[in-house]
Amino acid sequence: MSARVVSTRVIAAVAVTLFAGSMITALAFPAMSTTMATGSPWTLVIAGVLGVLLGVTYSRVLWAAFLRRLTWWHYLDVGVVAMIGYGVPLVAGRAWIALPMAAISVATVVFTRPAVAWAAMLGSMALTLPVLLLAGTPLPLVLLYGLGTLPFIAPMTYGVAWLCHLIDDLREARAELARRAVDEERLRFTRDLHDTLGHTLHAIALRAELGERLVAADPAGAGRELAEIQRIARTAVHDVREVVRGYRATSLATELDGVAAVLGAAGIRCDKPELPDDLPVHVHVPLGWVAREAVTNVLRHSAATWCEVTVHTEEGHVVLEIVNDGGPAGARVVPGNGLTGLAERVKAVGGTLTAEAGGGRFRVTASVALTAVEAAA
Repeated sequence: MSARVVSTRVIAAVAVTLFAGSMITALAFPAMSTTMATGSPWTLVIAGVLGVLLGVTYSRVLWAAFLRRLTWWHYLDVGVVAMIGYGVPLVAGRAWIALPMAAISVATVVFTRPAVAWAAMLGSMALTLPVLLLAGTPLPLVLLYGLGTLPFIAPMTYGVAWLCHLIDDLREARAELARRAVDEERLRFTRDLHDTLGHTLHAIALRAELGERLVAADPAGAGRELAEIQRIARTAVHDVREVVRGYRATSLATELDGVAAVLGAAGIRCDKPELPDDLPVHVHVPLGWVAREAVTNVLRHSAATWCEVTVHTEEGHVVLEIVNDGGPAGARVVPGNGLTGLAERVKAVGGTLTAEAGGGRFRVTASVALTAVEAAA
């Protein structure tokens, strides 16, 4: 959850800073020019108060709209932005003709219903032209402003809001896919365990009841039933081990078969990896675990858009390398339980595992010896 919130907030914060900074600049530069021309500080003081008010209300509206946190309080902020955006040019003149852009941009994102948003956007744009004429702006400049500038303000703000919402939706979908995968695996294990032990335990119970009845009347028959119970119990132990082995053990070929499909379903581009020919059997289990855990980490903990998985032989070793562009901001990797467990598994067969980050990428590399003798050593 934290990765999703931080990523969206970073984009929203950068966008709000740029938009709010441009509006405050549109208010500050004319105020400084007027102050320098008249020598009176009052214009700068009033512009400073209005600039703070505009910056706060404008930023609050955009931030709430980008993060889907709009409340009715923010509509009061929209009213303040509109009063400053249209009122200052009407009162102070055409030097402040850039301020109506603030009202147009918030009108685009403050309404959730598309029809209302379009009506508010077109209405604010239509209102801007007479305001500029009343402010003393020449008609050619008004037409140039209306045709060359205003049509681009609304799409810019709407585009940032759409991007933030899309990122939230994608991360929610990715988290849901991961949760469903875990639930399906738990269901499979439960089903296998039930199917394996249900009949066996029922058979043991029946044999025990029969043996109890034969203890006094037929001791030899009771002994045969006890021997049969022992045989069934040993078979049950073997079956449970097989179920657990099927649940815990893995294969590199099996894991790589589904990598591209799983990542693709989460919106992460990944080409289907190819295995070298005639890989020895002993490398499949440890490298299969690495593939499973690394891909799971990409789904759950990164903001990756692509992932590259390669398997090749190098200097007598099989090397599995998984790289994605969702690495942490810093270059230092803090190994969690997953990476620590993988390193122990690979080390147990004489291999090595490294994880490194840099340049926005995260790389996991595992190496296991080609020959079983070297791996055991």
